[in-house]
Amino acid sequence: MTDLNTIAENYVAAWNESDAARRQALLKAAFTDDVSYRDPIMQGDGHDGVAALIDGVQQRFAGFRFSLKGMPDGFGDTIRFSWNLGPEGTDSVIEGTDIGVIENGRLKRVTGFLDKVPAQ
Repeated sequence: MTDLNTIAENYVAAWNESDAARRQALLKAAFTDDVSYRDPIMQGDGHDGVAALIDGVQQRFAGFRFSLKGMPDGFGDTIRFSWNLGPEGTDSVIEGTDIGVIENGRLKRVTGFLDKVPAQ
């Protein structure tokens, strides 16, 4: 049986890791080699594509950290989990919900939704 908590925790750990070598190991734990990521703002394919997205988010939101919001749930090969993004120890600035397709315990496809974004 797939552990949904581990899948969501691996996902968040990859997005929080700033060291490129350590992030590559986390990407392999969290995502299939042919992962596809899409949200309203950005998209990326494969580990290199997702790593580039993470780099961009970390540059734009320096010092911010992702954390899980609530507990992941799912059924069959699908997982749903929500997350927060903001400076550690403060209220989140951005919140979202991601829906993923799981293959062999890793995410093969992720579709992200932004639930809370700052006013422009």
